[in-house]
Amino acid sequence: MSKLFEVSKVAACVAAFMMVAGCGDSGEQQQATSSASSPAAEKVTIKVASAFPTSLALIGEGGVDLSNNVKSVSGGALEVKMFEPGALVPALEAIQAASKGSIDAAWSTAGFFAGTDMAFNFFSAVPFGPDAPEYLAWMYYGGGLELADEMFGEHNVKFIPCGISPPEASGWFREEIKSLDDLKGMKMRFFGLGARVMDKMGVATQLLAPGDIFQALQLGTIDATEFAMPVMDESFGFYQVAKYYYFPGWHQPASILGLFFNLDLWNGLSDQNRAIINISCGDMVRQILVRGESLQSPAMTRMRDDHGVNVMYWPPEFLDAYRAAWEEVIAEESGRNAKFKKIYASYSKFREDFKLWGDNGYLKR
Repeated sequence: MSKLFEVSKVAACVAAFMMVAGCGDSGEQQQATSSASSPAAEKVTIKVASAFPTSLALIGEGGVDLSNNVKSVSGGALEVKMFEPGALVPALEAIQAASKGSIDAAWSTAGFFAGTDMAFNFFSAVPFGPDAPEYLAWMYYGGGLELADEMFGEHNVKFIPCGISPPEASGWFREEIKSLDDLKGMKMRFFGLGARVMDKMGVATQLLAPGDIFQALQLGTIDATEFAMPVMDESFGFYQVAKYYYFPGWHQPASILGLFFNLDLWNGLSDQNRAIINISCGDMVRQILVRGESLQSPAMTRMRDDHGVNVMYWPPEFLDAYRAAWEEVIAEESGRNAKFKKIYASYSKFREDFKLWGDNGYLKR
């Protein structure tokens, strides 16, 4: 893949509704235009296990939008068929199933594959990491995608980024957290590298699939939870159990999700169908980010005004403690995991090189 996409070739194919196999000189284009009215090639259907309920705001609905976009761009010749969590495989096992070829692909996040290797978290969300533009810059132009191809390729998976979301909330708590000692011994659902940080704070973390979180919180199996951003948390009704809603989402300043194909299946697709998927996923990166930004404040307002939620912001001493714990995690994982060390070196160098622009190019919020 050449950074974002092979723009000139793909654009020409899109202009012909991607119903032809290639784009050539004017004579070939006339022939291609004529062939567009001929019987369509055999339909290709890709069965995708979603890790998120398709009714879930933003990222669940995003899978449905992606499917519709692929159908529209391909003229119906290519279908990405989304299946609800558990319909094909359990939500947290979807990428593993794609790796084995049990399913065609997963609509998920690389953090759900981190049980295989902690380094996969770098392609999902990084504590105290960049916001969406900088994160995408590293992924597409700083070597992130090449490292992802290398790592996922070892597991027979092809990862296509298909969305990036705004910052997440930091978590739901039944009581106000007044000191760091209040966290000790707490059982909490937590995701990704941020879970390692919370473990160091004395929290007993566990990763639960989205559909399992509310019941665990309601029954007291867990004391607190983080999941996503306000519009998604609202849909799960966490405010019915916990009234203290903490920000900022230091553990996920931006989060990437995407399609995870069985690599053999991906390689067997035509160039045309791979281009359709890449273009459709590129559009979803834009859609999920900007729609996500537009939805958060209304959701927070509803929860605050209609459901008595206390919107809280971590005091500096908490954020300092979380950051110090994150530095410990980096040192520990880099010392025992060569892949983690390699990816962190790429990521941190890009951030250091970006810093002159990042510190000076933007108005301070």
